[in-house]
Amino acid sequence: MTGESVATDAVAELTDLAVWFPTPAGVVRAVDGVSLTVRRGETVGLVGESGSGKSTTGLALLRLVEPTAGVVQVTGQDVTHWSRRRLRRLRRRVAMVFQDPQASLDPRHTVGASIAEPLAVHQLAASGAARRDRVAELLDLVGLRRELADRHPHELSGGQRQRVGIARALAGEPDLIVLDEPIASLDLSVQAQIMNLLRGLQRELGLTYLFIAHDLAAVEHMSDRVAVMYLGRIVESGTPAQIWREPAHPYTAALLSAVPVADPPVQRGRQRIILAGDVPSPIDPPSGCRFRTRCPQARPACAQSDPVLVELGSGHQAACLFAGEAVRAMRAQPVS
Repeated sequence: MTGESVATDAVAELTDLAVWFPTPAGVVRAVDGVSLTVRRGETVGLVGESGSGKSTTGLALLRLVEPTAGVVQVTGQDVTHWSRRRLRRLRRRVAMVFQDPQASLDPRHTVGASIAEPLAVHQLAASGAARRDRVAELLDLVGLRRELADRHPHELSGGQRQRVGIARALAGEPDLIVLDEPIASLDLSVQAQIMNLLRGLQRELGLTYLFIAHDLAAVEHMSDRVAVMYLGRIVESGTPAQIWREPAHPYTAALLSAVPVADPPVQRGRQRIILAGDVPSPIDPPSGCRFRTRCPQARPACAQSDPVLVELGSGHQAACLFAGEAVRAMRAQPVS
């Protein structure tokens, strides 16, 4: 890659991304060979258990953690090795909304000052008056009263603070917003409000999202495409309809079986797939398929061959030697 812009509808592309962290106990392979594309105007959901590497993937996209290997491209440019000085340009193109708005907002700054900071850093407003006007517009966009600009974060509710975080992310007019568990710390009623806000802003402004979450219902509601992560790798990807109706990877099927259904008779008739054991350590992942130590349908070949994502049709991919077949077998003989 030369680093020059390439015409593409992809806002962000990760190719064989790896992020490893050295520790006294060994090297933690937090992300270990992830390839992912986010196209303009869509929402890609990245889902998995805690420790699957999904948040680290988002941080690497912004270069908030350094990739160990692989390529990170944003709007057709290879930004993998950009210098600290050039990264300021990247931070305008890609913004982030964090899980905990209380921790991500400086308690010493007013709401207005926090939202205005990207405007000043990226020189997007010519004067203090212009910044104040833009802050007021952004507060309107996220459904907050303009007078809240003079408040401090501790004076706001959790939902209001998250709206401030969204307004701050919008300030730089980014090509992509990484939403890292943006509703996880909020009450259920507020979660719905924030998701509706995000979808409304996407329609109004043509935004592009990478939506990182462990809540499968939220991911289904928000996403155009979904990638499922396990132990540092993507094990299945496709549209929500493909993954929810016909999951092809045993891990995906197990996750979905744990999601409650609002219809009581349907819920009573569902079969829960219980996985044995714990997620292996990313310091010493299993040989072959990383999921095999917990998979009810693991076979000898699974220890020998490390499966890659294979196309199952119409953009639906799974990294399983027995994709689909294993899920059908699990459902036929559920573990109770």
